[in-house]
Amino acid sequence: MCVETRSQIISAQLKSNRGLLRPFSLVFFACFILVQSVFPVFGILAEQTTPSIKKLFLEGEAALRNGNLMRAETAFQRVTALDPQSAGAFSNLGVIAMRRQAWTKALAYLEKAAQLAPAVSGIRLNIGLVYFREGDYHRAISPLKSVPHDESGSLQAQYLLGLCYFFTDRAAEAVQTLEPLWSQESSNMNFLYVLGAGAHLAGKKELEDRALARLVEVGQDTPEFHLLLGKAHLNRLDYDGALREFQIAADADPKLPFVHFNLGLALMNKQNFEGARDEFRKDIALEPDVALNYDQLGTVYSYLQNQSEAEKCFHEAIKRDAHLASPHFGLAKIWQSQGKYSHALIELDAAEKLLPDDYHIRFVRGQVLVRLGRKQEAQKELKLAAEMLAARSTQNPRTEPMQPVPSPELTSEPH
Repeated sequence: MCVETRSQIISAQLKSNRGLLRPFSLVFFACFILVQSVFPVFGILAEQTTPSIKKLFLEGEAALRNGNLMRAETAFQRVTALDPQSAGAFSNLGVIAMRRQAWTKALAYLEKAAQLAPAVSGIRLNIGLVYFREGDYHRAISPLKSVPHDESGSLQAQYLLGLCYFFTDRAAEAVQTLEPLWSQESSNMNFLYVLGAGAHLAGKKELEDRALARLVEVGQDTPEFHLLLGKAHLNRLDYDGALREFQIAADADPKLPFVHFNLGLALMNKQNFEGARDEFRKDIALEPDVALNYDQLGTVYSYLQNQSEAEKCFHEAIKRDAHLASPHFGLAKIWQSQGKYSHALIELDAAEKLLPDDYHIRFVRGQVLVRLGRKQEAQKELKLAAEMLAARSTQNPRTEPMQPVPSPELTSEPH
């Protein structure tokens, strides 16, 4: 494939960087594995500490450096018991919780540390990283933005900040934040891909073309690049082309993260639900903690009329990602089909809270409210759904309504 053709395909991909809410056409725009390190805050002690507290703190630091989380946790908990003002101990307890992926617990520790040591940017960086890993990109922006450019960890903070802007539809700010990282990241095709997508949305064609050209140069014929090309075909609704590229990637590297996930998406769009089911299962074997695998597998089971398995998968997705609207919507449709309208409404309320601007959710919610005899609320909801659909059709009559959807590649654990 010539460079010009590849650039054209990727350009088409960048012009469609969102995924449809209807699970049948759910597409993700980035092949992105981001190294997300956490930053222990070593050396923060209260001005006046007893020798015993200092000894415990240093023991905790040493254990944390050596990866002995249990011993480090015990030491820092003893420090906080003796000195409730120890910002360093609370911060490092937060780091320990992050490494265990206990995000709620980590946030509690880190916020306490930030109250005690508001000038320490490493604590704020970790708070931003927790929000990022939870998919709460809006709330991640403020702490990430507060990290000074000249401090340790600022590169990661800037990178994450740019992605948060991108995922919250602030393309111009995303480009402004990411473009200065070109010298460090221009060999990273994932960075180039996201930068190009943001540049397109921001109307910066010269930067878009520059990112695309570099992306083709860096990508060559690697499995990762074929995965990226497959995504481009997928967004163009060229499912045969997507399957061809994904299969090339899978043949070259059967354990490539998310190649089976994307094969599943393409097969689902081809209405090959049994094949899609098998591919999502393969990706779950490689990526057992990725919520979107279970979400899409649940959708496949719904099409296969296996509601019990679909329900299990949607619950697994929600358990892994509390900010994902789609599995709540999937559960709601199951309850609706079974006449369990009160249960359906609970799930629809959860989905609407997470994704208030999607007319699909509003429309189904209106239908359920009708069944529950709440006609006035139902009419309001159905009218709003119709207005949303009309507005989106006016803005872009050739495409389906879209929602911003984070890529599973981005929110997964690094390999």
